[in-house]
Amino acid sequence: MGGANGATFRGGAGVDHAANGFDPRTLLREFDYGTVSTENGRTVRDWTIRAEDRDIEVAPGVVFPAWTFNGSIPGPTLRATAGDLMRVRFINDSEHPHTMHFHGIHPADMDGVPMVGRGIISPGEEFTYVFDAEPFGLHLYHCHVGPLAEHIARGMYGTFIVDPPGGRPPADEMIMVQHGYNTTFDGEGNQLYAVNGIPFVYMNDPIQVRRGELVRIYLVNILEYDPINSFHLHGNFFDYYPTGTRLEPSEFTDTVIQAQGQRGICEIRFPYPGKFMFHAHKSEFADLGWMGFFDVVDGAES
Repeated sequence: MGGANGATFRGGAGVDHAANGFDPRTLLREFDYGTVSTENGRTVRDWTIRAEDRDIEVAPGVVFPAWTFNGSIPGPTLRATAGDLMRVRFINDSEHPHTMHFHGIHPADMDGVPMVGRGIISPGEEFTYVFDAEPFGLHLYHCHVGPLAEHIARGMYGTFIVDPPGGRPPADEMIMVQHGYNTTFDGEGNQLYAVNGIPFVYMNDPIQVRRGELVRIYLVNILEYDPINSFHLHGNFFDYYPTGTRLEPSEFTDTVIQAQGQRGICEIRFPYPGKFMFHAHKSEFADLGWMGFFDVVDGAES
């Protein structure tokens, strides 16, 4: 619903997060460190991820037949430290064949693509992906079964973070996964755009941060059917670290462009209180859901 004040759902309506089984306001700051153990002096992290078919209300009254990891779009954000051993038990509870393909460095038989290693995981089957957490940085995972565009566009994607040895400076950390919904299933663009699952969610419920505190955004683009996406922050600039694989920023800016699969870390300190908009700097994407607000409140300077 457009107008002089910009687009949002009609009358400020929202979707039923409880019925969907996930809440983007929670996913924003939710990191899954797995079940941690030690083997031969090395940290090991174990996860269980299930492929699940799920009907998700993506706009008021609009239900999307999604394919998901653990029932949410995006899937859980996995987190490890460089040098850890990652073990991801993947169970296919979907009616469709799937895999998990992880960006990063790993053996070929752990790449999660058809006809290599275990290859496709059929409905009712499972496989455990085992690989070292490297390199440090911001990565993603997604299904790699054809037609690839459909499997990704249906919701089969998520993020994993590998922290550098010694970690990064303390910050208010959050994950933002940029994506869209092709509700007509014609493969010709998208009818809705979002971060973390639901369009306009951070317009209705702005993200609260503290003035002067370091804010770190793990920004990922997994948008299908459009060649690029972007992130623009109003009234502020941020340091940008492409892929997060270096500890020095590449630029100080207020807008970045990402192609599909690209990602980067944004670090900001907000000097002024108030509400500051963020959105895709392609107006079509913003008007169809990819926009929100930061609500900067007074707090201790850091």
